[in-house]
Amino acid sequence: MAPGLVLGLLAALCWGLTDIAAALGGRRFGSLLTLGVAQLTSVFVLLGLGLVVERRIPFASADVVPLAVVLGLIGTVAYTAFFAGLRIGPVSVVSPVVAAYGGLTVVLAVVVLGETIRPLQWLGATTATGGIVLAGIHFDGSLRGARPVSRGVLIGIVSLVLFAVLTVGLAGPIRQAGWLDVIFTARLANNAAVWLLLLVVRVIRPRGSETLLARSEPSTVAWFGLLVLAGLLDVAGFIAFAIGLETSLAWLVGLASSFGPAIAVLVAVALLGERPRRIQWFGLAGIAVGLVLVAVPV
Repeated sequence: MAPGLVLGLLAALCWGLTDIAAALGGRRFGSLLTLGVAQLTSVFVLLGLGLVVERRIPFASADVVPLAVVLGLIGTVAYTAFFAGLRIGPVSVVSPVVAAYGGLTVVLAVVVLGETIRPLQWLGATTATGGIVLAGIHFDGSLRGARPVSRGVLIGIVSLVLFAVLTVGLAGPIRQAGWLDVIFTARLANNAAVWLLLLVVRVIRPRGSETLLARSEPSTVAWFGLLVLAGLLDVAGFIAFAIGLETSLAWLVGLASSFGPAIAVLVAVALLGERPRRIQWFGLAGIAVGLVLVAVPV
């Protein structure tokens, strides 16, 4: 099995569990605070890796910093939309829909980066993406009756596009400057923007801010620990993802990493009581078939 596929699937496992932790945390603390604490946790983990492993602060070189910062800001919008979508839910639908970024990544990697992909793997990418789309809609027997499952799905589409752009955009800088320096710099910019956005939203309270801010009921240390757990899972997935981008094809890593929703769906059904419709289960089956086709050695 290709290393890029293994690393992508490891990232998918971590991110699928992150989705559940982020959904639960977002409904208690608000999606912005959940995102801020989770990503601050990941910044400290990455900083610790740099200090322990390389005995230095893992900051990107001057020629890479501007692009890393821009990608970090794109990540802010992508993650904010994603966490807001998870809060609105249902998790078992929003998470698979956002995972369609894997299919878009394949297209962008071929068009922008000039990577090659075999016909069978095109079929796998198309099948998986089609399955993800089916998981995100209600279908009442006619095309006119097809509609997104919830507003969370519509918000998730924004993060879908941006995650694909982020994946392809990170590939070049990571291969040039190393994954740790680039990811740390991008995540630092990302996290600073999230906390600034949280401050602005708290002060201005724009329309729709109830999705981003916390509920009024008190929270416990255990609940706050859930946000830290989300950050640890997220950064573990990002490390596997970044190493994969450094050593393998971007389309393979991006697509494999997008299968985390399969984990999220199972947990959401078992623990959160969500019940996907038949067409959504059919869509998940498409994801599984697509993964098998993609796994064919490249």
